[in-house]
Amino acid sequence: MLLDFFYTLRNAKLPVSVKEYLTLLEALQAQVVGPTQAACSMDDFYHLSRMILVKDEKLFDKFDRAFGTYFNGIEALSEVLKEIPSEWLEKTLGLTLTPEQKNAIKQLDWDQLLKTLEERLQEQKEKHSGGSKWIGTQGTSPFGHSGYNPQGIRIGGESKQRSAVKVWEQRSYQDYDENQELGTRNIKVALRRLRKFAREGSADELDLDGTIQSTANNAGYLDIKMVPERHNNVKVLLLMDVGGSMDDHVMRVSELFSAAKTEFKHLEYYYFHNCIYDYVWKNNQRRYAEKLPTWDLIRKYNKDYKVLFVGDATMSPHEITRPGGSVEYNNEEAGAVWLERIMHAYPHYAWINPEPMGVWPYRQSVSLMQNLVSSRMYPLTLEGLEQAMRMLSK
Repeated sequence: MLLDFFYTLRNAKLPVSVKEYLTLLEALQAQVVGPTQAACSMDDFYHLSRMILVKDEKLFDKFDRAFGTYFNGIEALSEVLKEIPSEWLEKTLGLTLTPEQKNAIKQLDWDQLLKTLEERLQEQKEKHSGGSKWIGTQGTSPFGHSGYNPQGIRIGGESKQRSAVKVWEQRSYQDYDENQELGTRNIKVALRRLRKFAREGSADELDLDGTIQSTANNAGYLDIKMVPERHNNVKVLLLMDVGGSMDDHVMRVSELFSAAKTEFKHLEYYYFHNCIYDYVWKNNQRRYAEKLPTWDLIRKYNKDYKVLFVGDATMSPHEITRPGGSVEYNNEEAGAVWLERIMHAYPHYAWINPEPMGVWPYRQSVSLMQNLVSSRMYPLTLEGLEQAMRMLSK
């Protein structure tokens, strides 16, 4: 059975050896992940196989894609969803609404939405599907999944309308691949506009022009001149949105990330989801266990760093403007407050948006973010990157 899994990993360009594959089989035979092999959950097998087969954490995202391809995208339910019976959320028939029916759906405001969900959890005793009130599927209720509501709380299921203001599940994101091969050198060329070189350190590089001039002035006697090496002294702090609607832009952002890793010697990077709040993280697989408080980020890197935000700024406006507005948890302060703190700490900043500029005016959150960053938002195009680099170079 697992031989095909081994070849799937090899086809995904993962350096998995036969010895490591045999080690995995031995671990399963020794019942490392459960009393019996039958008791081994998919989650247990995932962690065991990744630990044995992947030697570099930079390859985790490639492994995850290959693992998902082989096992048909099997996902484990998060702990929080176990409080809601799974039969309530079983998908049934499809839902098709006319534009008139969609416009007639009542949209709850923020406070009413959260209060109503609390009431439904206390009152609901059985499965509902296709309705407009209870937690379920395929209806117009603001609670559940696979239906339609202009502003609701998605519980389980897959994101389709991308209009949920909260998502009730533990979400897992992929790291951007810093080794992604670029389809063009243009991104590197655009980023290169930001690079500045300065001579630093001890004088251990030959100054050819200075040596020639000094030797000539010394009547032909060789007079060697040395100068410090030239180093790229630009410092860049890259803050990248990941997950949700950013899944549509993984390839392009990976290209940008790969180019930045090449062009900037002093590059630090962190992830956030939709909007920055009180913490960021370095590794998406361990983001709940290894998160960095945003205050510590500001204290760690001084103001000579140039900050580059990368994200589509596509989210509920509440995520930017309200405490508790995060789609994932109850943040104590609004995202706008944290963005203003970062921009105050780092006067040189820009926002790169992978979404086409043509759709920006139709998304309220993008307009809000543009105003917050003082119109320093640029598209992820060659021209947009060049404009951003010129602005950061001032």
